[in-house]
Amino acid sequence: MKDMGNAFYVIGIKIHRERSRGILGLSQETYINKFLERFNMKDCSPSVAPIVKGDKLTLSQCPKNDFEREHMKNTPYASAVGSLIYAHICTRPDIAYVVGVLGRYQGNPSIDHWKVAKKVMRYLQGTKDYMLMYRRTDCLEVIGYFDSDFVGCVDS
Repeated sequence: MKDMGNAFYVIGIKIHRERSRGILGLSQETYINKFLERFNMKDCSPSVAPIVKGDKLTLSQCPKNDFEREHMKNTPYASAVGSLIYAHICTRPDIAYVVGVLGRYQGNPSIDHWKVAKKVMRYLQGTKDYMLMYRRTDCLEVIGYFDSDFVGCVDS
């Protein structure tokens, strides 16, 4: 084992430290740039939100015949959702909801599902410099929220 000093990147995550202010920031800007380029979205216009009120994804939108399935066969939907999952797990909890919804349809995605995935990529284009920030404190209070209201899921 060898001490090489402070880490600046770990598994594609940039580490930003301000010890004097007690701040630690984690950013995936480089990763986001690479996956936007991989999906031909590097020059896309940014979106203000990953999903907006009224956007609904349902099983009824899934392809219903072989022609529609064949049309989606060449779309890298599962790969895009996997890339979004990695971003949301590591540093981007702001896209967790929509990525979870997109993941429901990996087995049979439609063009509508693909459009929403691209909208999330456009959102990341505009917010790729965002960081997950941690601040040193003497008073640690953990607060968590969850939504157990499954009424919004029209599929079940």
